Amino acid sequence: MPCALCSADAPLTAYAVTGGPADATADLCETCISQIEGEPEPNHWRCLSSSMWSEDTATQVLAARMLKRLSDHDWARDLSDQLWLDDDARAWAENVPQETGHKDSNGVPLAQGDTVVLIKDLPVKGGGFTAKRGTAVRGISLVQDNPAHIEGRVEGQRIVILTEFVKKR
Repeated sequence: MPCALCSADAPLTAYAVTGGPADATADLCETCISQIEGEPEPNHWRCLSSSMWSEDTATQVLAARMLKRLSDHDWARDLSDQLWLDDDARAWAENVPQETGHKDSNGVPLAQGDTVVLIKDLPVKGGGFTAKRGTAVRGISLVQDNPAHIEGRVEGQRIVILTEFVKKR
């Protein structure tokens, strides 16, 4: 079976396509994987002119993301203009996690919507209760202007929590 992106007849690895369904993968060769994760060689990616039309949505998403990365080349902009993705696939292609600087107590990056667990009892000012150690806080929000703060709902109240007192689940 050839590489989903470049059609090379080489050993393939299931490459996770983030930002969409949890188990979404595309079978890629080592060359494509190394260039996706590192510096892309533009001539290698001319193969996207055919793989962007794949019936596999994960392959289409990877093609769209690579065309965006290569947008300083005329041919990549032309292909990107031709590429049609349905609304779900377009949202998936654009859903690339951004590095926000928010990290839990162990230094693990936090993202919008993550679930965290409190590692210390925290008195909630103005709430009249203490958020207990071990409490799971689901669907956190990141405070954009302060990477030391996140927001989450504990006991029905929306509170600000210092990232040094949580660990990612």
